[in-house]
Amino acid sequence: MMEGFKKETLHVNGVDIVLRHGGEGPPLLLMHGNPFTHLSWNRVAPALARRFTVVTPDLRGYGDSSKPDGGQDHYAYSFREMGKDMVEVMSKLGFATFSAAGHDRGARVLHRMCLDHPEKIKKACFVDMLPQHHLLNNVTFNWGKFSWHWFFMIQPTPYPETMISNDAEFFLRKKLSKTDQGTSFFVPEALNEYIRCIKNPRTVYAMCEDYRATVSCDFEMDTADFNAGKRVTCPTFLLWGATGGVGRNHNAKDVWSKYATNITGTLAAPAGHYVQEEAPKETLQAMLGFFAD
Repeated sequence: MMEGFKKETLHVNGVDIVLRHGGEGPPLLLMHGNPFTHLSWNRVAPALARRFTVVTPDLRGYGDSSKPDGGQDHYAYSFREMGKDMVEVMSKLGFATFSAAGHDRGARVLHRMCLDHPEKIKKACFVDMLPQHHLLNNVTFNWGKFSWHWFFMIQPTPYPETMISNDAEFFLRKKLSKTDQGTSFFVPEALNEYIRCIKNPRTVYAMCEDYRATVSCDFEMDTADFNAGKRVTCPTFLLWGATGGVGRNHNAKDVWSKYATNITGTLAAPAGHYVQEEAPKETLQAMLGFFAD
């Protein structure tokens, strides 16, 4: 996997970020979701690297990147801090401005980056994610049932960590098996890496801190920015899975129109939540079309 990509570790914003980068052309940052690593892009990154310089990091707390203490306010796992990590990663690689795509949690990092660092982001692609400001202000039974892990993982430490780590592989496989396909569409080598990483108790702690930050300090920042009229202003593409929670339960473009002012395209891919791993062809075509100058 990821042939031709260079793997290295960069120290930024007080943490070590493990990443791979490769290719030639304009810089393109790809950020993964939960409970993954940068390998969640393994089915599209090599092809994108024929047109772009592709950077795929492990977000802080995930994969082999640093897993700091979250603090009483969980701020160390806020999307603001994760976004700072990514801006500094790209700067160290020589990119003052860049385009980016994020899936799931990575899309939340990207949303915050677009608000905090609008001068850095040229184009933004959000993959199967709706802003948490909207979700937390419009909690429904269907969303709560489908996204049960949000409410479980925000419980005080060490409650969810202890339960998950009792059988971390079972938890991960169960969480990823949202359809009858189970985990069959994941590349085995990537799935094995996800399992390896979640067996580290610090990874489990970091994942829970990520969710705790989302409903506390992140939500406070989002509310303040939304009330102040701050929106994503760069060209924006929305990509989601037609059979996932976003596709089944929401009108993604309608929701995002309250948070982004320049939505240039949308696509409901034939997939569930894990779009780039279940529908790599459609993901690749959409991203090539959107990110091309």
